Amino acid sequence: MRPTHLMKLDSYWTDSAPAFAGHRAGLPARADVAVIGGGFTGLSAALALARRGASVVVLEAGERVAAEASGRNGGHVNNGLAVDYADVAAKVGMARARAWYHAYDDAVDTVERLVREEAIDCDFLRHGKLKLATRPNQMAALQRSAERLMADGVDTDVEILDAARVHAEVQSERFHGGLLYKRSGQMHMGRFAQGLAAAAERQGAQIHTATPVQRLERLGGGHAHRLHTARGTVEAQQVLLATGASRHGGYGSFGWLRRRIVPIGSFIVVTEPLGAGRAQALLAARRTYVTVANIHHYFRLTADHRLVFGGRARFAVSSPQSDAASGEILRAGLAETFPQLRDVRLDYCWGGLVDMTQDRLPHAGERDGLYYSMGYSGHGTQMSVHMGQRMAAVMAGDAEANPWRDRDWRAIPGHFGPPWFLPAVGLYYRLKDRLG
Repeated sequence: MRPTHLMKLDSYWTDSAPAFAGHRAGLPARADVAVIGGGFTGLSAALALARRGASVVVLEAGERVAAEASGRNGGHVNNGLAVDYADVAAKVGMARARAWYHAYDDAVDTVERLVREEAIDCDFLRHGKLKLATRPNQMAALQRSAERLMADGVDTDVEILDAARVHAEVQSERFHGGLLYKRSGQMHMGRFAQGLAAAAERQGAQIHTATPVQRLERLGGGHAHRLHTARGTVEAQQVLLATGASRHGGYGSFGWLRRRIVPIGSFIVVTEPLGAGRAQALLAARRTYVTVANIHHYFRLTADHRLVFGGRARFAVSSPQSDAASGEILRAGLAETFPQLRDVRLDYCWGGLVDMTQDRLPHAGERDGLYYSMGYSGHGTQMSVHMGQRMAAVMAGDAEANPWRDRDWRAIPGHFGPPWFLPAVGLYYRLKDRLG
């Protein structure tokens, strides 16, 4: 086994993409809209707003755009809810559950449309997602999910694959079958972010990196605010909060959001290039893959034939030490899933923060004169892009454009800041998986 120190503790997506320079001049004194956060939500909103003729300034706390959750994920662009459709329908009714499910279909379509319209070179593919059963009893649950989706007319593009069909495209003995979602996709997150930012800039948006917002000052009782940063102030007629679970900038400044989002670490390793033949034999259909478990794995291939393999390796917040420890756990998980890769070198290892909500569904709307969209709960790469576009329409006066409107967003009991309870949550989910 090759030593851990060869792994670069950095995101493959950001490391293998050109960095977006951002706006080099000073902050404007005024703008029609200020967007706090330069991830996919903020960049997508900036593009849509600028296309409508608004003057837009994006204030990103970090040194580069999409360096948090948008650039530190597994590279999946999947449809389907993060929670079981039947469970959601039982709680909110079939009509609303169907609408939310279709919002994810629309979100993948939005990503594909922007890639095409802006000619973004990001290896976008739409080969589907395969949800894999690691135990025989999980197949019954997948079968029930597929039958309910088709019976309700929610998704007729799902299909159950038995163990033989899964083994024909996934070179592993671990899986007993799977549920195929045919509308899902994948892309290179770093190159998509760079292309999205460049497109927003071409439309006139100003994107300022290394500009954390320190304080917001509401001007009157409407939507206008003065935004205070270390580089000066900006007065904006409207403000969109698109910070997610970021630990700097907007997230740390807004206690109301901090009590409603739990930042949970998700960790990823990337192998050395396997070569075209070996990669094709490993995952012949080149889909995105996710296992059925509370502490699950997800994986896919890259255009340069690497395997991206991730999961909730540890219930901890990302840091260099945490990432390295998680890398060893993922190395073991990869070897268990694909024993033939036991001695393959791991070139990258990193962690990212998932902005988890209590109901594991997004939340978007307006509060105290501020618009917001976040809480994507691990399904954000497509929904964040989509919601940037949708919130731009909301801010232009179309309240119905928000698929997550009119939802109560309750605080998480006992959660006031740092997620002290994550180790206990991890033990609980490991026990559920073990007994499952």
